[in-house]
Amino acid sequence: MNSDRKPFRWLLTSFGVLLLAWPGLAPAQAWDELSREQQRILKPFEPRWSELDAERRARLLRGAERWQQMSPDERAVVRERFKRWQRLSPDQRDAIKHRYQQFQRLEPEQKARIRRAFERFKSLSPDKRKQLRQRWRQLTPEQRHRWLKHLRDRRGDG
Repeated sequence: MNSDRKPFRWLLTSFGVLLLAWPGLAPAQAWDELSREQQRILKPFEPRWSELDAERRARLLRGAERWQQMSPDERAVVRERFKRWQRLSPDQRDAIKHRYQQFQRLEPEQKARIRRAFERFKSLSPDKRKQLRQRWRQLTPEQRHRWLKHLRDRRGDG
């Protein structure tokens, strides 16, 4: 993974598809009660399915449901993101999970602001994004803090 990717992006895109709760779906079930398609999708979990708590099984079932609804192109994107996730070190994964938890605790308007900023960043040309990433990496932590404070002050976010 490129170290310059925003951690919350990884979680929102990769795990959002597989792990986020969707209301209104069936509760967690015993392995034998799953459909053939659910069993096929969740095959890696079969040996320990009965050991998983009900919440974890329910999340996996929701992810399987979402997977079934994806187009082949969407599935290819998710597979690639999952492969990148698997290549991360445990420390990198922990850092991303921590950032995701921080993001989840933000107020809705703060989340919306971050999402808008990310959309603006994505709309830049690849060269411009690369320039910004390089400039960010060259800043010291103190310089980054000052720069972010300046942006917040300029927007009136305090």
